[in-house]
Amino acid sequence: MPECENCGSFVSRDYVRVFAPDGFENARVCPRCEDAIREGAAVRDARSRRVSSL
Repeated sequence: MPECENCGSFVSRDYVRVFAPDGFENARVCPRCEDAIREGAAVRDARSRRVSSL
């Protein structure tokens, strides 16, 4: 089952298909990751804490 490489949370295969680079089986970060965000092809520390609706 796919998971977030940053926090280990479950993510759907559709989430990986849309938000991970081609060929990846897991997401690099997910909506539950308050400390990191995707930026282009990389992952960076979040500049501020995000509020999640999950």
